[in-house]
Amino acid sequence: MGEKNSESSGDCCKRAGEKSSLKQGIIYGLVPHIGCIGFAAAPVLGVTVAAEFFRPLLMNRWFFYFLIGVSLLSATVSTIIYLRQNNALSMKGAVRKKRHISTMYASTIGINLLFFLFIFPMAANFGANVSAGTAGLAALPGSNSIGTIALQVQIPCSGHAPLITGELKKISGVQGVTFNFPDSFDVAFDSGKTTKERILALEIFRTYPAKVTAESNNGFTIG
Repeated sequence: MGEKNSESSGDCCKRAGEKSSLKQGIIYGLVPHIGCIGFAAAPVLGVTVAAEFFRPLLMNRWFFYFLIGVSLLSATVSTIIYLRQNNALSMKGAVRKKRHISTMYASTIGINLLFFLFIFPMAANFGANVSAGTAGLAALPGSNSIGTIALQVQIPCSGHAPLITGELKKISGVQGVTFNFPDSFDVAFDSGKTTKERILALEIFRTYPAKVTAESNNGFTIG
């Protein structure tokens, strides 16, 4: 009877430990990206000051690699503290507590992947006026001369995509921007108000060079 109670208590402790490590991993993966969420949401909420504050950070090519490093470093420090508190700060101790450690790292990495594969691409396309494909162009009201260009931009990761779409949308005449993972942007614009050359002359493309991979005018592909 006592053995069963002991086993039951041990199972409960393991489950509690796994939940704790999962929660910590999620936090370590999430917290470093809070500022980036703020940058993506700021223009939608009309908070231009916040957007301008985070913009210089996103101009750094290594910014998101730094954030990933912060996530993993936080998980590592937490693991060391956990092992020390449980008198397991050794290779054998780490093997004994591998479930806790693997859960924490897996959740930390998983949250980072969630941001780069889903959240950042969604943020880049949030509020897009049109899909820059032919079908989307036909639906644009009051546009007599609509052109589209597909840009391949040398961004290090999808975390920089909201920055690119935000800069493109500042141009008068740009009707819509769609980000396609991992580094392609479809831009629909009124050719009576702006040009391909003006779009490519954006200052942002000095840091993250862009090249045109396809273009069309009123739905007819050029080249």
